Amino acid sequence: MAFAEYGTVSRVQLPTDRETGRPRGFAFVEMSSEAEETAAIEALDGAEWMGRDLKVNKAKPREERSPSRGGWGGNSRSNRGGGGGRY
Repeated sequence: MAFAEYGTVSRVQLPTDRETGRPRGFAFVEMSSEAEETAAIEALDGAEWMGRDLKVNKAKPREERSPSRGGWGGNSRSNRGGGGGRY
């Protein structure tokens, strides 16, 4: 793993698509110290690895999402009374 060259990798998460189970094309890598994280980011951001250009940066906290309205593809019709809404 490319990150191990810059320190101790303490954890790796590979998010997968809920429907297909396939990797989503990115990963979260945690290193044992801030200095190791910085060194890995500086060395690997923009580098080529296995034929692909890497984008390496510090993860940001997840943003709060507002509750969706209607749920299915932004459809705002209500399911109350009169049926409808199921496909």
